[in-house]
Amino acid sequence: MFPWQALAALFGVTSVFAAEQTLFRFDYAKDLARFPTSDATVVVVRPDEDAALRLTTGKKDRWPGVTLPAFDGHWNLSAFADVLVQVRNIGTNRATLNCRVDNPGADGARNCVNGSLSLNAGQRGTLRVSLRRASDDTLGGKLFGLRGYPVSAGGPGTVNASNITQILLFVNQPKEVHVFEIGELRASGSYTPPTAWVTDADPFFPLIDTFGQYKHKDWPGKVHSLTELKQRRETEAREIAAQPGPKHWNQFGGWADGPQLQATGFFRTEKHNGKWWLVDPEGRLFFSHGIDCVRLMDLTPVEEREHWFEDFPGAQDEFRQFLSKGYALKGHYAGRSPQSFAFSSANLKRKYGPDWRNTYAEVIHLRLRSWGLNTIANWSDSTVFLMRRTPYTDNLSSGGTKRIEGSEGYWGKFPDVFDPSFSNTLHRAMAGKRNTSANDPWCIGYFSDNEMSWGNETSLALAALRSPPDQAAKRELIADLKAKYVDIEKLNAVWGTTHASWDTLLEKRTAPDEWKARADLTAFYTKAAETYFLTVREAIKAVAPNQLYLGCRFAWVNDLADLAAGKYCDVISYNFYKRSVADFKNPSSDKPLIIGEFHFGALDRGLFHTGLVPVENQAARAQSYKDYVLGALKHRQFVGTHWFQYMDQPTIGRVYDEENYQIGFVDIADTPYAETISASREVGRQLYLQP
Repeated sequence: MFPWQALAALFGVTSVFAAEQTLFRFDYAKDLARFPTSDATVVVVRPDEDAALRLTTGKKDRWPGVTLPAFDGHWNLSAFADVLVQVRNIGTNRATLNCRVDNPGADGARNCVNGSLSLNAGQRGTLRVSLRRASDDTLGGKLFGLRGYPVSAGGPGTVNASNITQILLFVNQPKEVHVFEIGELRASGSYTPPTAWVTDADPFFPLIDTFGQYKHKDWPGKVHSLTELKQRRETEAREIAAQPGPKHWNQFGGWADGPQLQATGFFRTEKHNGKWWLVDPEGRLFFSHGIDCVRLMDLTPVEEREHWFEDFPGAQDEFRQFLSKGYALKGHYAGRSPQSFAFSSANLKRKYGPDWRNTYAEVIHLRLRSWGLNTIANWSDSTVFLMRRTPYTDNLSSGGTKRIEGSEGYWGKFPDVFDPSFSNTLHRAMAGKRNTSANDPWCIGYFSDNEMSWGNETSLALAALRSPPDQAAKRELIADLKAKYVDIEKLNAVWGTTHASWDTLLEKRTAPDEWKARADLTAFYTKAAETYFLTVREAIKAVAPNQLYLGCRFAWVNDLADLAAGKYCDVISYNFYKRSVADFKNPSSDKPLIIGEFHFGALDRGLFHTGLVPVENQAARAQSYKDYVLGALKHRQFVGTHWFQYMDQPTIGRVYDEENYQIGFVDIADTPYAETISASREVGRQLYLQP
């Protein structure tokens, strides 16, 4: 700390430096009576160095914690995007700390904004609370079928950032004592107002222009005419010619000037100097710097929305080919197949001409190399990756397998890995890859399924017990229990149940007490998880023995599932939508890892939703991208990061689940986001040159 900062940090006094404002430091804190507590105690620790407020919460109150009032009655944080709290969990168990930032009259839902951070014992982190000023507005239901909407000022879950009066730190309904050390609290990030407001025009409809863009506002990169769209093709071609890609890469994007390892003609993994790497077919170190959904053309529903569009291209003969029925899993159109349109495809045809599919495929490979990317990742167009000019990953799906009826999950029920249909489906699917990706040197390997419902460490066993008698998983579980206990009465004694016979247990569709039956439930969970990964591995290796098994792209995972993946996967994959993975630890502590999905998004370029990890603007998005990838690169286990996704989702939502995120490297009119591209190029240049 500089001397002037130490003086300014005198208990409760704010200071401004760079793009941040300090709200609290505890270096000189003495009068702790200023901090009201509820079923909690606070004490300042290490006041002379690395000072922190130690917060110990009880378990009697519903929300035990501490209130930190503004020193002068309020803070004016209008310039800032977030409040950040440095936290360390010094308790013995995983715990979640909540933070509430208040205006006068805050009640937990109104006049305040909230955030939370879950930490393992001993783990440090930054709790972030977004100073949200505006809420989604559906115009009384006239707007529908979106994840994010244009905004209006105020509303639930927003604050007036110019009048922040206090900050609350608390635990929600704890069952045990928790202890945290609270470091510096500060306001951070430059606030950038959203581009799209429902007050932008009257009448508001139509709101979407002929290119699929928000009609009522302008922003850098927006396409205004067909002439401008076509001109951008030539401008970018000159840029790519001037920046064709990192000079120290070989044809695969591996480190041409790096150590020469064994060349097998295919991608593999190797630990080199204490860090896991992919090794490319030429025997060079390779970090998979990739992007998902390359040339995936999302459909957006147009049914029931005819008055939303200005100069709708789908009404023209030239673009009718991009009209189709799209299935909706979630949202307003759930279970239906409404008439939908691919604005992205129409824009590409306008930009690249009648042979746009072939022309654009060439452009994609040139772009990726120029942008410092060396992998076409999951959900991408096979006609692009099978050109074999950029390494790629493929995917194996167990779709069509019988599901465990008692299971549940965001994307659907869990496959019954004990049913013959599971293995049969996988082997059939892999057989279809014999003349495409299987044994192709450009194919890194295969992911299986995606973001499956792994639940907690007993969920699959409980799901089996809740299933009908003919469920293969249920029969497998009961067979295991019979082998262990022999007599049903012995099971009853352990589980606290009263089953008359094993047949009675088979017929019942209720779950036992989870804690009494935990040992048996977790044993079966491990068996099911290991069966999943072993069966997938066998299916892949039977057809493509030279390719890697890259795991199932965990979005929700517990240690038992993770350990099972570590036993049979060549690389364990995670879809981690968070700020950083630099400090990530997994239970399979000596396995290579890969990020299957991550992203950041902002509201400053005409879209209505940031995606899963919001940032203030495009500059912050670019910086977050660099920080994330370089953090993974320095980690001794990560061998790659794959951004989700190549192109923004439709402004008014993709048909499948209404997502309309600003998460592309290019927008819906195929214009690259300059800030993100610059960040990606910088990462590409540094990919093999980090200390």
